[in-house]
Amino acid sequence: MAVKKAALACTVCGSRNYSITANNNRTQRLELNKFCKHCGKKTLHKETR
Repeated sequence: MAVKKAALACTVCGSRNYSITANNNRTQRLELNKFCKHCGKKTLHKETR
């Protein structure tokens, strides 16, 4: 079985800064406050598929 990967995209500028391994048991998308190197501050990052 292959490992599924997902990206975390910044909600302000839309750049995909982080990648995570996706868990198939989750039903909602992950949302975290992470540092965006393009915005220069901590912003909300949402999981993209």
